[in-house]
Amino acid sequence: MEPTTYNVLFVCTGNSARSVLAEALMNRLGEGRFRAFSAGSHPKGELHPLTLKTLAAQGLPTDGLRSKSWEEFALPGAPELHFVFTVCDQAAGEVCPVWPGQPVTAHWGMPDPAAAPAAQGEQAFVDTFVTMKRRIQLMLALPLASLDRVALKTRVTDIGKD
Repeated sequence: MEPTTYNVLFVCTGNSARSVLAEALMNRLGEGRFRAFSAGSHPKGELHPLTLKTLAAQGLPTDGLRSKSWEEFALPGAPELHFVFTVCDQAAGEVCPVWPGQPVTAHWGMPDPAAAPAAQGEQAFVDTFVTMKRRIQLMLALPLASLDRVALKTRVTDIGKD
């Protein structure tokens, strides 16, 4: 039976930029069909200021966004996850917690905009936002109910290869 709402976790190392942008985008674009979260393997504990600036410039809410550990999503009572996407190469190589619900996983890696030189910082965040938005729109267009698990895994993995 297809869930009413799909829970999606975006994972990065610091959980201050890419994964947070993805969380905000999926929550907006998913229109209630998807509920997104973000977390980090080694969270910085605060969001990058340009993450907040980029989201505000795009008209996306930032209320409730915070840098947190992925361990929160492996605890009893955590939301059952349907999808987990790593959005940085370092997190993709780390040993992840056991996620409740056996979610479909894929790697959607992209460069860290926070690592861009200061002169290119804002543009790096905008570029990351645009790439993540395109990937999320492609995922939202998938016929989830008609894809078996193997086909779904292939399709979401392919989205991250652009």
